Amino acid sequence: MAIILRLDRVMADRKISLNELSAKVGISNVNLSNLKTGKVKAIRFSTLDAICKVLECQPGDILEYKEDE
Repeated sequence: MAIILRLDRVMADRKISLNELSAKVGISNVNLSNLKTGKVKAIRFSTLDAICKVLECQPGDILEYKEDE
């Protein structure tokens, strides 16, 4: 896949746990864990918006485009 999720890196930079982010964003630990590990095919803009608000970041900090080889 050409889109890489960097949520784990941003969470580490902000020193926020999966449980804490999950509670603040309002999504389950399982769904957030799937986002963190890149096991998803899509993300809702409302979820991305909530994550960016809590982490005080831009979508580009979480999502990265890498051309397929």
